[in-house]
Amino acid sequence: MTGPAELLRDFVNTYDVEGDADELASPAELSVWLRERGLIGDDDRAADEDLAMATQLREGLRAALRGNHDGDPYAVPEGLDKALAGLPVRVTLSAGTPALEPIGAGVAGGLARLAALIPAAHADGTWPRLKVCAESTCQWAFIDSSKNRSRSWCSMRVCGNRTKTRAYRARRQAEGTPRPS
Repeated sequence: MTGPAELLRDFVNTYDVEGDADELASPAELSVWLRERGLIGDDDRAADEDLAMATQLREGLRAALRGNHDGDPYAVPEGLDKALAGLPVRVTLSAGTPALEPIGAGVAGGLARLAALIPAAHADGTWPRLKVCAESTCQWAFIDSSKNRSRSWCSMRVCGNRTKTRAYRARRQAEGTPRPS
């Protein structure tokens, strides 16, 4: 079973910033994505307004995950706050444990189930480890598995190398040292 952080990561990664590719480019694609993850029923179909809500939720989450680099994992970006306010959820006490549950079914209920994973990730301690790549052209979501939670890039080989190479070249240029050929 996929944990809350993994599903949130996968949702944020439905948009590839670097490649400008969106897995959720239509209401039908949103329906398929939610259905494949058990968040909506077989007969549920997304509409344009559901797609707009999903996009707002996804990009709000991406902005919130940037805060996990800065040591403020509880900051709520305006876009995320607005998306969460539009979702039909309620607080319940199942077996004495507070939980968020969707009010209603359909795609809005599926997006509410997705949003309910945010406090679940906080509760299991994975929220602060959920980040987006610090490389501005990438923004890929990942779970920081480093012991000290200091990972900044989705991949050191790719994005980390790009960032460090740019910084090195900028330092060399500032020093007036010619670049090696």
